[in-house]
Amino acid sequence: MKVLGRHLIVEYASCDSDKLNNLEYLETIMNEAVRKSGATIVRSVFHRYNPQGVSGVVVIAESHFSIHTWPEYGYAAIDYFTCGESVDPTRARDYVAEQLGAGEVVCKEFERGIPSDVHEVISHKNFETVPIKVGPAR
Repeated sequence: MKVLGRHLIVEYASCDSDKLNNLEYLETIMNEAVRKSGATIVRSVFHRYNPQGVSGVVVIAESHFSIHTWPEYGYAAIDYFTCGESVDPTRARDYVAEQLGAGEVVCKEFERGIPSDVHEVISHKNFETVPIKVGPAR
């Protein structure tokens, strides 16, 4: 495989249900998890469901982090998909476990990339952040 990235699929169980239903809290910790991993935030979008649960995605220059919660079960499913060698998604995984008060964490890691007979890591492309200009609301 020509490896383009790492994908951690993480199950967090026995978490604090109130935290799993708090959109603002989850967005804050997911954005902080990005910073702790060494990745660069592009945009963050979160949604609260009725009667409970939250889904969110933090798009990063190196791919994305996503979360889906089931407060009624004390459970969260999170994907950490990163490209490049400068990002360490395990730092994000461990930080979020602590912040959610997870009693159990199960992590599966996959290499993502182009099928090939040769195993090699393809360098992550360089990027430049472009500031977004926000005007007054109309």
